[in-house]
Amino acid sequence: MGGGRMIRIAYIANAFPSPLEPYVVDEIEELRRRGARVICCSGRRAPANGLTERERGFHREAIAIYPPTPSTAARVLRRFGSEKQRLLSVLATAVADDRSTRQRPLRSFAHTLLGVALAEELVPYEIEHIHAHHGYFASWMALVAAHLLGVGFSFTLHGSDLLLGRGDLLAAKLARCRFCVTISNYNRDYILRKYASIPAGKIVVQRLGVNAPLVSDDRAVTAAEQPQQSGQPFVLLSVGRLHRVKNYEFLIDACAALRDSGMSFICRIVGEGTERARLERRIHVRRLERHVLLPGHVPRSQLGNYYRQADLFVLTSRSEGIPVTLMEAMAHSRIVLAPAITGIPELVQHTRSGFLYEDGSMADFLSAVRWIERQKDSLAHVRLAAAETIAASYDRERNIRRFADKFLTRIGQTDGTYAHSLLQ
Repeated sequence: MGGGRMIRIAYIANAFPSPLEPYVVDEIEELRRRGARVICCSGRRAPANGLTERERGFHREAIAIYPPTPSTAARVLRRFGSEKQRLLSVLATAVADDRSTRQRPLRSFAHTLLGVALAEELVPYEIEHIHAHHGYFASWMALVAAHLLGVGFSFTLHGSDLLLGRGDLLAAKLARCRFCVTISNYNRDYILRKYASIPAGKIVVQRLGVNAPLVSDDRAVTAAEQPQQSGQPFVLLSVGRLHRVKNYEFLIDACAALRDSGMSFICRIVGEGTERARLERRIHVRRLERHVLLPGHVPRSQLGNYYRQADLFVLTSRSEGIPVTLMEAMAHSRIVLAPAITGIPELVQHTRSGFLYEDGSMADFLSAVRWIERQKDSLAHVRLAAAETIAASYDRERNIRRFADKFLTRIGQTDGTYAHSLLQ
């Protein structure tokens, strides 16, 4: 990097660090291994509970922008006063180009002020580039701060921030960014279709990845990997936060149908979230307490036992990027069943490395589960192909290195190829 010169980068996410997003820490650590100085920022102060020791170290060092300190708030007001016309013009142009944000101008204005706060916090570090993970409010903060500091800006898009409209002002962000990283070819094609003026060269596909499971010293593995004994229940597993987008109501209703058809099974939904009470009520109404279990949050280090004990990993989400949990299940050589949506068919080849069902079709989902339950002893080739797919294309360490290669190459480009007039 420039003959040994240490490049200075700010990296921000909405709430950093998060136990649900270990890949953000992975990327920062790899950039630091390459010699970059990375300043970690969090849009709002992240909770410390549920973090690993590694993540707690990042929690201690991260600069939380909201709530601002009194001194930062004073500096923000001064900076906003001196840059008022320019900032308001930028915001007005961006909101006018984004229908999803026109009804939320006050929120966008507040995020602009937080962007000014981010710039003020970063002044002493003389950073040269700002990267934001996800297309949520922190990426608008990064755009505003980069504009005020006169440096480059980039961001990563996953799934709900792009496909469900939960990311605000995406047209402006895509126009202004030096580049945008996304995690599937589906996402890239979607961006280029919806935002036709964006140069194709700005959108970089970089897949996430997972580690190969370490099983040699795990005493629970032997029992979990034994062939299922006759009479034992078929074990379904789903892993993810308890959120509406995961569509666990669909899975619970499917379990009721499986029970009524006489199948002997257990379904574990591992994760925690705001939908727990509602899902518990649905389980109770369907009289599924013996069949559907909600173990709550399970540390990532302990998830392996759940994967290894599962006969079938199921995903029922309404929208996804390419889920890490699906990769993890395949890395553990599990049979997977997922909806044929977004980037999932890039990971799961139907009947070869897993199975896909028609999105929203209860009949198709139930038919697939019953068929897999009957054929489970003859699907070793599918389990093997699942693990081989992860090893070939979704290896965590290899993909982190590729991310760093692409990232550092891109921010080293200074020819202005992708400059845009929006914030000039």
